[in-house]
Amino acid sequence: MKKKLLALSLFLLIGSGIMAQSGYQWKTATSDGYTYKYVTNDPTKSRFYTLKNGLTVILSQNVKEPTIEFRMAVRAGSNTDPRTATGLAHYLEHLLFKGTDKFGTMDYAKEKPLLDKIDGLYEQYNKTTDPTKRKEIYAQIDKTSGLASNYSIANEYDKMIKAIGGQSSNAHTWYEETVYNEDFPSNATDKFLALQAERFRNPVFRIFHTELEAVYEEKNRGLDNDAWKMDEKMSALLFPTHNYGQQTTIGTIEHLKNPSLVEIRKYYNKYYVPNNMAVVLAGDFNPDEMIKKVDKSFAFMQSKPVTLYNPAPEKPLTKIQTVDIYGPSAESIEISYRGYAENSKQSMLLDLISSILSNGKAGLFDINLNKQQKVLRSSASYQQMKDYGVFNMSAQPKQGQTLTEVQKLLLDQIEILKKGNFDESLIKATVANSKLGLLQAFDNNAYRVDAATNEFILNRGTKWDKSLSNPDEMAKITKSQVIAFAKQFFINNYVIAFKHKGEDKNIAKVEKPSITPVNTNAAETSEFTKELLAAPTSSISPKFLDYKKDLNFGKVGIADVITVQNKENSIFRLSYRFEMGALNNMLQPYAAQYLAFLATDKYSAEQISKEFYNIACNYSINVGNEVTTINISGLEENFDKAVSLVEHILANCKPNEQALAELKSRILKSRENNKLNKSAILGGLMNYAQYGSTNPFNSTLSNDEVKNITSDQLISTLHNINNFKHTITYYGPQTLEAFTESIGKLHKLPAEFTPEPPAKKFTYTNNTTNQVYFADYDMVQSEIRWVRNGGVFNPDLTAKINLFNSYFGGGMGSIVFQTIRESKALAYSTFAVYSSPDKKDKNYAMIAYVGSQADKMNDAVAGMNELLNVLPEANKSFEASKYNALNALETSRVTKDDIIQSYFADQKLGIDHDSRIDEYNGLKPLTFGDIKDFHTNNVANKPYNYCIVASEKKVKLEDMQKFGTVTKLTLEQIFGY
Repeated sequence: MKKKLLALSLFLLIGSGIMAQSGYQWKTATSDGYTYKYVTNDPTKSRFYTLKNGLTVILSQNVKEPTIEFRMAVRAGSNTDPRTATGLAHYLEHLLFKGTDKFGTMDYAKEKPLLDKIDGLYEQYNKTTDPTKRKEIYAQIDKTSGLASNYSIANEYDKMIKAIGGQSSNAHTWYEETVYNEDFPSNATDKFLALQAERFRNPVFRIFHTELEAVYEEKNRGLDNDAWKMDEKMSALLFPTHNYGQQTTIGTIEHLKNPSLVEIRKYYNKYYVPNNMAVVLAGDFNPDEMIKKVDKSFAFMQSKPVTLYNPAPEKPLTKIQTVDIYGPSAESIEISYRGYAENSKQSMLLDLISSILSNGKAGLFDINLNKQQKVLRSSASYQQMKDYGVFNMSAQPKQGQTLTEVQKLLLDQIEILKKGNFDESLIKATVANSKLGLLQAFDNNAYRVDAATNEFILNRGTKWDKSLSNPDEMAKITKSQVIAFAKQFFINNYVIAFKHKGEDKNIAKVEKPSITPVNTNAAETSEFTKELLAAPTSSISPKFLDYKKDLNFGKVGIADVITVQNKENSIFRLSYRFEMGALNNMLQPYAAQYLAFLATDKYSAEQISKEFYNIACNYSINVGNEVTTINISGLEENFDKAVSLVEHILANCKPNEQALAELKSRILKSRENNKLNKSAILGGLMNYAQYGSTNPFNSTLSNDEVKNITSDQLISTLHNINNFKHTITYYGPQTLEAFTESIGKLHKLPAEFTPEPPAKKFTYTNNTTNQVYFADYDMVQSEIRWVRNGGVFNPDLTAKINLFNSYFGGGMGSIVFQTIRESKALAYSTFAVYSSPDKKDKNYAMIAYVGSQADKMNDAVAGMNELLNVLPEANKSFEASKYNALNALETSRVTKDDIIQSYFADQKLGIDHDSRIDEYNGLKPLTFGDIKDFHTNNVANKPYNYCIVASEKKVKLEDMQKFGTVTKLTLEQIFGY
């Protein structure tokens, strides 16, 4: 999705344990005429510049692949929304994709008077309360917007990003921030910076009323989301004064209905100034050269005084406050405490405590609740904002359990914490596990820029040294300090939300206005865009894999071994890969779940979890329909310990009848909850449409069969798993020779492999008429997917299909997005792709999607059907799509154990080399005529299966019957239980 409402969940334990050095100190340096600050021992080697106009620039060089991640961060979000115009910052975020007086328009001189008229009409609209007059004014807005659209070029920004090789255009708004993010190939730096400078120079708020409708859709999607409703209600009680709780990022319904373009412009002029913004870049560049380019690009910006939100302190919470939320999803409970300001000692303690309670392995919740299966699931977390944080505990009840019983179990763990009934080694283990996570994270440019962006938003980057040293400081915290703090903090001062299953009678959706589709002028191009794209760009040569050279092949006993050596750090990732899964043995997924609760003759189940956490290693058994993997990862220094422990567990796990009984009960409860999940229901409908009544989704054990599972069956599955054929893969510091020697000593193999049971097969449907598969769900929206099976995999089609997807429906610059959302305002989210199979004997599938208001369903279906049947031609969009597809292959670098995964993926398709070579060569000669022929032969005027999840109170049977023959499916038919 283009716009992300919720903030990025940034893992800010920067540098935890990554270096032994004790000091993170600010230093100042000058290079090539520019002075910057940096922090010693910073693993990202970030440079912090402040330009003459006050713009912050943060640069982190990482030359491992020829791409760059970009963030433009603004220290203004929903906190700075006027109380009379909530949601304004979020509106503005959407509008920063609409262009300026130089792009996004064919003739700004003719467009501007109409845009000015629209501004004035909205001001009238805001001040008018009479419903009839409001409709009259909106009709004028709609009409004038249509006239203005004769001059606008919708999504020209997105087309330019696509044309220069960008792959992930996005943005989000949150409490304290609005952040725009992009990535681009390093050879397009000059074009990219020219585009961004122009984007923020003089944004023009065009195509507003259809974009406003997209925001309405976003709001209404939130009304269908029980978790969002819980968060909103709880925040209001946690923060009775602060805007964290008093105004939401997306805004109130009343304010959404009455936007003011004048106020949005004032907001932009007030907060989008260089001394309140940061350009953050990480990737393949020379910092000395990049800072000059950034300085030149954004020198036009002029500094202005900025006053940010500075609220009065919240008064202490002194009582328990309760929220009851109703909706169709499964029951759950949330308990939240108000935390402290960022970079405070108290926040560090709460962050640590969240791991002591819940770390996935050895926390109090993990051991006492999840491992003992006292609830369906439980977790704890700490979310940090600038002024305060939120400490949260959540859980779902198991079968027959009340929410108040779950509440007591969560609070009991807090009492255990207060009494100090936890191992002090958890503190050291938390830091060690952070080290493992960060060793992997710092390779990622997106992680680098997100962490630096968050640092700028919270404190302008001035406390980067403190953030880097936080984990070292955390390691100094003692058990007695945790206990003393917990006794003071965890008192009866929390907000508790009970999520009940039931009808929400208070939902009031944002009503859709009458909108006439606007012109997108997709075939037009502004002079700015022509000049930008015409500028020369140096080429980047693709680097494809040679599996014979890039992989090391060996043997251990009768097992094949494939390795890639890690020469960068001390991380290893080991896998035993079995070419069999749940379709070969339906008990296998349940055996994998059961293992988590089993002891051996040497360790209890709880001790096993603690052992892995203490050595900063992980293991898991992942059972898919066709492939099962046993995965082990961690620090190479603990390789022998981790592998030996997994081998011991698999060979010596013992039955536990009580654990099995509890597991069965939890499985049955999870199945009930699945039937309350609209995404799961839609997934089941799609499987039904593709395969019929017997399909991979519902081919599972019945509830009675689950009840009859025995420990002997599951234990036998676990004890014998290594007797089946598997390939051993390894990414780590060891050479092939060293690895085969070490794994040969640790991993026991049979003299010969046991043949795996045959996999259950499914037959694809071949419908000759339109079919509608409908599932009733209590919701405001309607979820619609089109599904049509194609033929079996053909490698010769790969390039053509990927280019078709890019052009037709695979992104914001695509035909589908421009038409369904930008022109007709029928949905917030929409796409259409010709989906390729992952195995050579499987079928392609044409899949389209629209998530719209129920009362827009007919229009949405008609709009998508028109595109499925008639492919619009837009040469510039096609050229951008083709360049983007080629550039993606030229700049992509498959490294580390991804090489192994790429090898397996190609093998499944029957290809013995890097398939990207064929795709790249196949893309070059393609023309629009090729894509049009593909559309005609494979997409247009074909019968489709319509999969619809909606409330039968809000959609009409007779409307769905116009699409095709309607079959209303029960949840039992969909899920198979």
